[in-house]
Amino acid sequence: MQRELGILLRRWRERVEPASVGLPAGARRRASGLRREEVALLSGISVDYVVKLEQGRATSASAPVLTALARTLRLSEPERDHLFRLAGQAPPTAGRLVTEVPDAVRGLTDRLGDVPVAVHDAAWHLIACNDAFVALTGETPSAARRQSNALWRHFTGDTGRVVTTPEQAAAFERAAVADLRSASGRYPRDEEVRALVRDLREVSPRFARLWDSHAVGAHTRHTKTVAHPRLGLFTLHCDVLTEYEGHLRVVLYTAERGSDTERRLRLLTGSAATDPLG
Repeated sequence: MQRELGILLRRWRERVEPASVGLPAGARRRASGLRREEVALLSGISVDYVVKLEQGRATSASAPVLTALARTLRLSEPERDHLFRLAGQAPPTAGRLVTEVPDAVRGLTDRLGDVPVAVHDAAWHLIACNDAFVALTGETPSAARRQSNALWRHFTGDTGRVVTTPEQAAAFERAAVADLRSASGRYPRDEEVRALVRDLREVSPRFARLWDSHAVGAHTRHTKTVAHPRLGLFTLHCDVLTEYEGHLRVVLYTAERGSDTERRLRLLTGSAATDPLG
């Protein structure tokens, strides 16, 4: 771990252009990137400590030192988190839900036209979707965040067009509550997450029992049946993807290839532009 940390620190240092951190490039530089002395100066640590880190001889680098190095070396969030893990530290987090949808994710929902797509934050508030999802479920993101939360709606009996067997409901509940516990650990300072958990415990004994089991996990795939008022029952695979930083849940609803459900889904999405609420 320490050896890999040293290798990465050297490579990250060598890729930083001096001008990008306010230093003159200089004609006498024999190698690209920053010198160790410059990394030390910009990070507020000693040159000797930078040398030890790069040689894999330093142990127990503190979170403030790692944060300073990540800033100096212009690390992306995944790189910064990897740096912390290699140093034996928990990656930093803003502690609050991310609710902004990146352009790449929004573009994906639009390009998948015939495939209903919904984007949720890590606590399962619906924050974006395409027309096909609206046509299928009748749901849209709402300013009333609680009413757009999949767990709140499920555990309070507001399931909309979704119909489930007891076995399906139990499987969904186990996976969704374990996923929410993971989110509560990732965003420990988010008041909305804490309030959601507190209120769900009060209104649903089932949620309270599952929450008290302390299971931690990820909600990845399940089957959902949607009762459309005009086209009948749709039994669909729900694949839960996460965008690369892991803050958002992107759910794709697909039918078995060549099935009658797939045919009716195409019929539904073909009318989405003119009749989005079905």
